[in-house]
Parts: sequence; structure tokens; C-alpha cells
Amino acid sequence: QVQLVESGGGLVQAGGSLRLSCVIPGRTVSRRVMAWFRQAPDKEREFVAAISCDGGKTSYADLVKGRFTISRDNAKNTVYLQMNNLKPEDTAGYYCAADRQGYCVRYSALPQTRSDYNYGGQGTQVTVSS
Repeated sequence: QVQLVESGGGLVQAGGSLRLSCVIPGRTVSRRVMAWFRQAPDKEREFVAAISCDGGKTSYADLVKGRFTISRDNAKNTVYLQMNNLKPEDTAGYYCAADRQGYCVRYSALPQTRSDYNYGGQGTQVTVSS
């Protein structure tokens, strides 16, 4: 299981913004497709966004499309999730995830299923007040 370190969560008012970061200590992020998932209390963990190894391809859940942007800086071994126009329903723990394959796969469509990824972080809590 790969270790992941998420940060950047917090409490924000509706309409506000946050930027989450994810680092894989000691490993090369560029070798994997990366994603963000989120989980609200009493709900299943759900896909938020994914990004290809080189950052050239992204995919988003319909609920966040147009508001969230996933990006990566492979030189810094970091993946980001910029969240704008946040809504109370975005309140959840946010988890970074690494492609289970362990190497760079050039998917025609980036995977969006929980079982396609490894999770190794504690997550970061995002709370949006109305």
C-alpha cells in the first residue's frame, strides 16, 4: 500500500475556495495516474477527479465539473485539487489515491472506480458552511 499525505482542508463558507495537496513521500508521482475521492458521513466513498501521468488528461465527477480542477506538478511530486464555488454538499473527507497498477498506464478513459486505486493517507477534511 502506497503512503499518501493529504493537506489543505479546512472550514470555508459557501462560495469559497480551497486547494488540496497530495504528496507521495519518497516515490515518483509521475509514474501513476492519480485521483481524488471524497467520503461524507454515512455515505460511500465517491470519485471526484483523476489526472493522467503527464497531466494532459483529466476527468471529473458531474457534481464538481466546472468548479474543481485537478492538476499535478511531477517535479514536486504533488497532486492538487483546486476547489472553487464550494457548496455545503461538498463537505466530506477528501482522499488522494494512486493507480493500483503502480506504473504509468495511458488509459483511453481515466478510471473512476474506488477499486482501481490505492489509498494510503488519512485524508483531509473539508467543511463548507451555508
